[in-house]
Amino acid sequence: MEDNTQSKRKRKSHIPFRLNLLFFIVFSLFSAVIFRLGYLQIVRGDEFEAIVKRTETTLVTESVPRGLIYDRDGNILVGNEPQHSITYTRGANTTAEEMSKVASSLAGLINVSIEELTERDLKDYWMAVNNEVMLERLSDDEKLLPGSELYEVELEKITAEDVAYSDEEKEIAAIFKRMNSAYALSTTSIKNKDVSDEELAQVSEKLSGLSGVDVATDWVRIYPESDLLKSILGGVTSEKIGLPSDQVSTYLAKGYARNDRVGNSYLEQEYESVLSGTKSQWETITDQSGEVVTREESYEGKAGDNLVLTIDIDFQKEIEQIATDFLNSNVDPYNDRIYIVASDPNTGEILGMTGKQISASNEIVDDALGVINSSYGMGSAVKGAMVLTGYMSGVISTDNNVLVDEPLQFQGSNLKKSVFNPTVGSQVAINDIDALARSSNVYMIKLAMLMGGQSSYEAGGTLNISPDLIDELRSYFSQFGLGVKTGIDLPNEGSGLTGFNQAAVNVVDQSFGQYDLYTTLQLSQYINTIANGGTRYAPQLVSEIRSTDANGSLGALETTLDTKVMNQVDVDAEAMERVQQGFYQVTHSANGTAYSTFGKDPNNVAAKTGTAEAFYDGNNENLKNESVFNSTFVGYAPFDHPEITVTVVVPYLRSETGRATPIAKKVFDAYFNTGDYAIKAE
Repeated sequence: MEDNTQSKRKRKSHIPFRLNLLFFIVFSLFSAVIFRLGYLQIVRGDEFEAIVKRTETTLVTESVPRGLIYDRDGNILVGNEPQHSITYTRGANTTAEEMSKVASSLAGLINVSIEELTERDLKDYWMAVNNEVMLERLSDDEKLLPGSELYEVELEKITAEDVAYSDEEKEIAAIFKRMNSAYALSTTSIKNKDVSDEELAQVSEKLSGLSGVDVATDWVRIYPESDLLKSILGGVTSEKIGLPSDQVSTYLAKGYARNDRVGNSYLEQEYESVLSGTKSQWETITDQSGEVVTREESYEGKAGDNLVLTIDIDFQKEIEQIATDFLNSNVDPYNDRIYIVASDPNTGEILGMTGKQISASNEIVDDALGVINSSYGMGSAVKGAMVLTGYMSGVISTDNNVLVDEPLQFQGSNLKKSVFNPTVGSQVAINDIDALARSSNVYMIKLAMLMGGQSSYEAGGTLNISPDLIDELRSYFSQFGLGVKTGIDLPNEGSGLTGFNQAAVNVVDQSFGQYDLYTTLQLSQYINTIANGGTRYAPQLVSEIRSTDANGSLGALETTLDTKVMNQVDVDAEAMERVQQGFYQVTHSANGTAYSTFGKDPNNVAAKTGTAEAFYDGNNENLKNESVFNSTFVGYAPFDHPEITVTVVVPYLRSETGRATPIAKKVFDAYFNTGDYAIKAE
């Protein structure tokens, strides 16, 4: 009985102990929580309050005015016209719905064009303002689709009635489209053309309520000389297009934004790094929601530097007019284009260049790019390179250079002859100088035969030279710039066209300019190389890079662009002098092919003329593939101390008349202010 009583006492005393232990644990936990709350509020309260209010500073860049392009005398060829701009900087976490609200407010202050809006743009705007409605239209499975697939499904669920907006609503959509094109913390233009003073004032007055919106100054490219050389000067992308699609990665790596305007052709593209300048920098402060709180300029940026070209705009206008007048004269119904290059043989600097073409609608249009990209048979104009090839290959020398000019008839080939000696059986012994002066085709052919190991000729016999010899000729010709890129400071230069049907007869045709095709610029580099004694300079369009003065005028010299030597022709000076003398006799010997034009000319021109057989490939479809001629001219002056070379190419003529030569004389006269141009100089 006593044992039972003691057992009950033990059980009764054990229950309170468990309750006490539980109460102690609960008390301890509450104490820990109270202690922790006290620590967070009292000890770290300020720190957490700062976290709640924390903002983030991000560096944002903006474009600056692009550098200008001047001629050699400081005349502006490409300028900038400042204009007011209304911009938008997108926050880091800004939603489409938030942008649509800003767009709605802004639409009441400015007028924007709705012409470029597409159905997709209107649907994007509808989704921005009807997010809840769109969610109701989606099934549970559709809501789980990945982003791109979900977007396509959403577009399909938007009806034509949904986007049947009024013009006022479309203006909001147009503004939203511009905003939506901006990446996070990047700036885009909402309106940067024809912003009125009233619009500028209204927006400026309400900036505090227009999150991300600001007013700024933008620029647009202008061309004071209208279309003069515009194709060579190149163009700039619009903000809408932004970076060229095939170069996005390259530009982004250099710090560009996707909507930055960049040079997309020719000089604007070649000198993009110079013209673009250094972007301004802004410290953009955003709150935790990603909204822009403040925006302050930390670096005002540096406008792009300016290019100074080698071209004299007054001289350029003269040669443009010469080319236009020739096409207007309609001296040959087959001809529809002309190309002219004037250059300094001592540096490669281009003094003037033009290409003109009669379009299919019978208008004369600019084709300056044809100078560097369009290839033609140049005929006898390249014979200077062939004579020097004879010297370099060792088949002639300064004391052994006489060959017999005679019409040549090889087995299976057309008759090959020189214009001055067309009678079969007639033989005229001539040296290299006479061969150039009288433009002997046969002299050049026999040089090629000697290079191929054939020193004799038999009427109707076989041409015993290897077709592979044409590659050797091309190698020599390339030393003068024929058949290779010239190295001009422009992108996308052509390298001419080489014939692909390799046969022995093509070798002899190549020797006097009747096979491979060259660009006008290659022909210009060739005559430069002969005029200066054997140095092949890269053609150069930009001579200097200059800064901009505070008043906006052309500033201090930053960089002088040195001439670029492509190679030195591997030929003796005496051989070069003989070719130069041959060119002199072209214009000063009674037998010279250009004597009638330059024999009494005061500018002391040395030259080589050319005519090449070709097939018509112009704009008149009725004449396609008809047999025509190209007329060419290369020359330099003064003979003793050359300061200018002139190259003229007149393709597609019905007859062999040398149309290029009198045109070249006008270019020389314009440069030296002689002849019809002397009065203008006064």
